[in-house]
Amino acid sequence: MLTDMKSILIDAKKRKYGVAAPNAWNEDSIKAAILAAEQEKSPLILALYPVMADIFEFGKIAIELAQKSLVPVAVHLDHGQELEHVVKAIRAGFTSVMVDRSTLLFGENVEAVKEIVRFAHSVGVTVEAELGHVGQGCDYTETKDEGLTDPNEAIKFVEMTGVDCLAVAVGTSHGVYKGKPELQFDLLQKLNNMVDVPLVLHGCSGTGDDNLKKTIGYGITKLNLYTDLDMAGYDALQENLKEHKIFKTTDACSIMFKGYADKLAHYIKLFGSSGKA
Repeated sequence: MLTDMKSILIDAKKRKYGVAAPNAWNEDSIKAAILAAEQEKSPLILALYPVMADIFEFGKIAIELAQKSLVPVAVHLDHGQELEHVVKAIRAGFTSVMVDRSTLLFGENVEAVKEIVRFAHSVGVTVEAELGHVGQGCDYTETKDEGLTDPNEAIKFVEMTGVDCLAVAVGTSHGVYKGKPELQFDLLQKLNNMVDVPLVLHGCSGTGDDNLKKTIGYGITKLNLYTDLDMAGYDALQENLKEHKIFKTTDACSIMFKGYADKLAHYIKLFGSSGKA
């Protein structure tokens, strides 16, 4: 069933579990994500990145499949860095949007997010924003201590913007890490104690199961995934090729997205959302 992200995250915060937000990039990946959630009887946040596909066409597919799903599914715009992307997503029927203005100065970030919150809330759409900045894993050893979220700024940001959830920078990075992930759990604990809205963690792939499970205990409710799921699909193809030497294109797609779904199911169990739908 299609639902809003706010209600999913409020329940996750109340019952202390995390919800997977897998990036999907076509119809097959959307189906694989929903299949994993249905098998685990878990809520799901489908994260659709505007650079990967047309927002209207992508949204239409995701929304139709979410409406038919047996579990609650939010259709979410991931990293909406242009106002045009956010407006298109809301018009297309997305139930939540991420307004990513994390590279701007604090005041500029506040003003940009505040305007979108006012617009989105008027039509019942959940808004996520980022304070601090989660960088790229390829630069991790040089940038891991940069852009961390300031708890005092986080309090002001939430009050001034009215966002429904806040993505925080506590030592994760997007993509493949260059070096070992070093999460700032003391900082995350402060943020959890000081900020009322649900917290979001970007850059979960490669961060490690133990680290991710621990972040949920410190208040993280939404965990974004892409690289690990993509690599799991590729690994499944490689293993099948070693065993069978050859396969049809249609078989390759089925194998790849089963690998994606199996890895997502692993994370759903790890995050504690199995059976929470």
